[in-house]
Amino acid sequence: MKTRLLALGVALGLFAAIVATAQARAPKSAAVTLKKTSLGAILVDPRGRTLYLFEKDGKGISACNSACLSYWPAFTSTAVPRAGTGVKQSLLGLAKPNHGLRQVTYAGHPLYTFVGDKSPGQTSGEGLNNFGAGWYVLAASGQKVEPSKSTGKGSSSNGGYSSGGYGY
Repeated sequence: MKTRLLALGVALGLFAAIVATAQARAPKSAAVTLKKTSLGAILVDPRGRTLYLFEKDGKGISACNSACLSYWPAFTSTAVPRAGTGVKQSLLGLAKPNHGLRQVTYAGHPLYTFVGDKSPGQTSGEGLNNFGAGWYVLAASGQKVEPSKSTGKGSSSNGGYSSGGYGY
């Protein structure tokens, strides 16, 4: 009996240490900054990943659920996000969308990253039409950025992805 209690105590202590370490590493607040790209200055997360809006979202509520989130992960935070240079703090917020996470919003738009973006500032999700609506990067104004005709990218672009399994 004493051996079991000792083993349980050690296991609980180890679990508490692991949880404390994970919490210390987890960002308490997400920073949103601007990055210059071929589309202009756009919003990015702390790792430089492009942030997108989903046109199907309404009134700050995410319409991206289940399979959608595996391709368009929600940008979440445990505390009020911080604005970097050029980003308006007054436009940042947190929403509780349908999938239960505290998702960062900008100008009322829930924010997402795209699994197809492999490097900081990449915008391969721009102009895609997935899961029933369009996906666009955002400017500091909170407005979606639409590619100019000279970039060769538009709503028919699929960022190099086939339509199989992506909800196109």
